[in-house]
Amino acid sequence: MSEPVIRRAGLTDALAAAKSEIGGVLLILGLAASLLAFLAVADSVAGGYTRAFDHGLMSLLHPGGGSRTIGPAWLAQAILDLTALGSITDLCVIALLAAGLLAAQGRWRQGWLLIAAPLSGLIVLNIFKRVFDRPRPPLALHAVVVGNASFPSGHAMLSAVVYLTLGAFLAHFAERRRIKAYALAAGMVLTLAIGASRVYLGVHWPTDVIAGWALGAAWAMLWWLLVWFFEHRWWASGRR
Repeated sequence: MSEPVIRRAGLTDALAAAKSEIGGVLLILGLAASLLAFLAVADSVAGGYTRAFDHGLMSLLHPGGGSRTIGPAWLAQAILDLTALGSITDLCVIALLAAGLLAAQGRWRQGWLLIAAPLSGLIVLNIFKRVFDRPRPPLALHAVVVGNASFPSGHAMLSAVVYLTLGAFLAHFAERRRIKAYALAAGMVLTLAIGASRVYLGVHWPTDVIAGWALGAAWAMLWWLLVWFFEHRWWASGRR
């Protein structure tokens, strides 16, 4: 092999290694930013500084002080259908089906991630709900039946874990940039829509949902970081 070819191969390997390292750094930065956002919201809620914001937005969405929201009746029904995509039942079905597909393709680590991330996230969610024990909005505003504490929003957090992870996987395996962008954007939009639906339906304060988004994104990135570490550190070291 000639010297120019060797140099080009070495440069290609160096660029690939640098790109891999940048991915890990970005995951760490994203994880830190999401955790800081969650802690900032949690501190503000605990101090009572978000009361005006929460009550103001809820009054805007529920002008009559009841479960009837602004907008036409079909919109309310559509949001009821949308919010179901963030329920534990639907998320479990979606995660199990996606994990099974990954396993069938021989991608066991990614498949286990889709199971472990939401299950562990559910444990963390319940811990925070018990710690904060925040009351939900007044019962008169509720358009659906709920039964646990308000902070943080479980729909917002768990949908972030599942749909952002699915979007990241699709983007990782796709070859075209437009498909990568579409997969990530779809995961983000679906996560945002499900979280917003909880406020519209009167069962969560806006800051519950914001905290859920932040915590869910942080939890998803923590598991992505673990997968990245094993793929680029452990496996690259030859310990397969």
